Amino acid sequence: MLKNPVTLDPTLEILLQVGSGIFWTLTYLLILRRGFKDKTYGMPVLALCANISWEFTFAFIFPHPSPQLYINYVWLLFDCGILIQYFYYGRHQFPGNLPKALFYPNFLVMLAFSASTIILISYEFNEFIGIYAAFGQNLLMSVLFISMLLKRNNFSGQSIYIALFKMVGTILPSTLFYLYFPNS
Repeated sequence: MLKNPVTLDPTLEILLQVGSGIFWTLTYLLILRRGFKDKTYGMPVLALCANISWEFTFAFIFPHPSPQLYINYVWLLFDCGILIQYFYYGRHQFPGNLPKALFYPNFLVMLAFSASTIILISYEFNEFIGIYAAFGQNLLMSVLFISMLLKRNNFSGQSIYIALFKMVGTILPSTLFYLYFPNS
């Protein structure tokens, strides 16, 4: 576990947390908007499963203190919207070499895998605020977004604004945790 965080100015701490919450929420809103516009889902399914798992875990199993707890609730709500888009549009993009009957079981397996991984990371590192899981998951998401773009061979479900807001939404907590643990 990361020990002995540096004490930060509470205002700076809140600004970085809330700023990240705002930019990630805008990212989710843009994903939803673009998904409806392009009639597709805008988040890779494994990334969506990891997000749902992380947000559920740190909202209900190992709840964060506020304001992050309330941000997690909002993110989980928007993830449910993205999930609806995935269920509605995703069957058409499911790999053709697999039976369509595996569409929902495939999702459930990925969700169970994601949730188990996030909970096990928390126990393994004795770290119940999700830092390690969040940064590992964010790296995975970045790779999956690029992979989805290359697989689709077009920008459906995506935009430069989604990428920029995701980037800023990640820079803010990265800065926060660097300030907490500058020697890590």
